[in-house]
Amino acid sequence: MSFNLEEKFKTHCNTQNLELNPNQIKLVQQLDNYYKENFKSILLNFFSKQSSKKGFYLFGGVGVGKTMILDFFFNLINQKKQRLHFNEFMLNFHDFVHDHKDKNDENIIAVFVKDLKSKFSLIFFDEFQVTNIVDAMILGKLFQEIFNQNIKVIVTSNTKISELYKDGLQRDQFKPFIQIMQEKSIEYELIIDDDYRKSKENEKQRYFYPLNQETNFKINKFSRIITKNKKLSSKVLNIKGRNFEIKNFYEGISKFHFDELCNQNLGGEDYLKIAESSEFIIIENVPKFNDINSNQQQRFITLIDIIYDKDRAIAVTAEQSLENLSSSRSLEKPFKRTISRLFELTSKNY
Repeated sequence: MSFNLEEKFKTHCNTQNLELNPNQIKLVQQLDNYYKENFKSILLNFFSKQSSKKGFYLFGGVGVGKTMILDFFFNLINQKKQRLHFNEFMLNFHDFVHDHKDKNDENIIAVFVKDLKSKFSLIFFDEFQVTNIVDAMILGKLFQEIFNQNIKVIVTSNTKISELYKDGLQRDQFKPFIQIMQEKSIEYELIIDDDYRKSKENEKQRYFYPLNQETNFKINKFSRIITKNKKLSSKVLNIKGRNFEIKNFYEGISKFHFDELCNQNLGGEDYLKIAESSEFIIIENVPKFNDINSNQQQRFITLIDIIYDKDRAIAVTAEQSLENLSSSRSLEKPFKRTISRLFELTSKNY
């Protein structure tokens, strides 16, 4: 990447007909400095290995362009690299631990990171959040080893580092991760007032509400159109010895009731398999969320994150409009991202 990153970004915005925002330009300038410190010179990188910031942690509100800019940056880096959802990364880690449980490795984290280092020198986590107590307890040691091995990490999140896993169980055991991320990362906040996903050019077309006879008619009509000439069957997914049945499967189009996905003990691993097995997903009867059904809401947040990361379009029926979709008090902040992504995933242009 021998060119000026800022000029390259301006050209990219012009080509894609994207609005240039001065706050985004400032971010790109910071990324340019991060690149020069970590990637531009092998010799410089060797001497700065211990002192340089190996992470770039970008946080800000929903729809401000965080993912778009880091995707742009990530695609330009000519290194061994990987972009994946954080849930998927942790599932890979737990799978690795399971596969090596009989080999008496004293430090399984070091073994995992050594294997990671052999494959990648840069990892991109989009929409980073921690909700799992098991993950929270090991992240400090895991990321300490990642940075020790000189693996670069770029991250987007809606939350500043110090507020990650806020009010989570046994948060004291999560503080080593906060410390290492603050020490080893450039932390930058992108502030823009508008949510680009909600622009008039991106009006929703596949989000139907409220839950009544008219909405039921609309989603059934839509379903008939997109499944025309497709065979209805059931599809059984095997997930680590467990079977999950997609009862309404139309050659790549999967249709679910909300309760099938979020009102039973499913998690990121299940949603990942569902997204990978589906080209299009219909989710019916999304309820109002409140403090009583916050567990179902957390699963819904994880589901939409993975669907978004796997680039699957969806159709939804819900009790409330997207603008007014309620939340439990504990999940208000991450749910703003979910709503923003629903605008995009159900839009006519997606």
